[in-house]
Amino acid sequence: MAQQEEHRQTDRSLTMSRAMVEAIAHEMREDDAVFYMGEDVADYGGIFDSTEGLLDEFGPDRIMDVPISETAYIGAAVGAAQEGMRPIAELMFVDFFGVGMDQIYNQMAKNTYMSGGAVSVPMVLTAAVGGTYNDAAQHSQTLYGTFAHLPGMKVVVPSTAYDAKGLLHTAIRDDDPVVYMFHKRLMGIGWLPAPDGPKTGVPEEAYTIPFGRADIKREGADVTVVTLGLHVHRALAAADSLADDGIDTEVIDLRTLVPLDIETICESVAKTGRLVVVDEDYRSYGLTGEIIAGVAEAELAALDAVERVALPDVPIPYARPMEDEVVPDTDDITAAIRRVRSDE
Repeated sequence: MAQQEEHRQTDRSLTMSRAMVEAIAHEMREDDAVFYMGEDVADYGGIFDSTEGLLDEFGPDRIMDVPISETAYIGAAVGAAQEGMRPIAELMFVDFFGVGMDQIYNQMAKNTYMSGGAVSVPMVLTAAVGGTYNDAAQHSQTLYGTFAHLPGMKVVVPSTAYDAKGLLHTAIRDDDPVVYMFHKRLMGIGWLPAPDGPKTGVPEEAYTIPFGRADIKREGADVTVVTLGLHVHRALAAADSLADDGIDTEVIDLRTLVPLDIETICESVAKTGRLVVVDEDYRSYGLTGEIIAGVAEAELAALDAVERVALPDVPIPYARPMEDEVVPDTDDITAAIRRVRSDE
């Protein structure tokens, strides 16, 4: 079972965007095969600061702005990976994946299998995900489950700067394709304020975090909350508020969806007997159902109550009050935790 991880002793704290840039820069210095390509990632530094400052050190041959054609540059990244490079290709918004769907689903994810193992595709597809800042239905989705559903890709979703750096080192070094999904609200950029939690202590040296190992962000005995990304912090806020009422909530940050650490979830639920799964992705056919099914298949005698909190199956509205209504918040999580305790 995953244990609650403590950040290494350091007085240095970073935003999530700076932690990501630090990991990328280290890997580029260590390996000339690593390069980054995407829209507005060079001169602009990424619209969510995902590559800020890298152009100055590595130049336009390794920090590459590309034409607005996801089909072209994701396909180019797949080809470069198969020829021995280690590209990082950025989808400015995960919503744009449809434009390069064939390159992602049928090439990046499957070419190793289709070639009988003759080629590998050691590339990272980064993508900005999430709403909560009024960018409407085509720029606000998370779509974790869309990528996790198809075999062949590892899927990573950090929630803190510490995790973001360690998981990105692991992703870049992996010999298989990795989809690395960062939530815009967690990046720590000036025009899009982050909650308090994502900025954490981050060691200067490189370190890796294994895929498939969830992190217990808060230990508790009464209710298990399983979530990822932005909603780790909303779940922690809910847990803190409920502690005053004597409800002791355990919060599990999945960190990766593929591979999925179902063992940690089941061990927690065996202790608490109550499960709440929180997801910013759509409710139907998604993460919430998958987690609950995995727990049910484990036939835990102690499972007494289940709730899921997710985005309803509607396009994400532009208007702020309407977006706030559909995207789960701390109050929604708090209410779900109270409901699974109501059978006592």
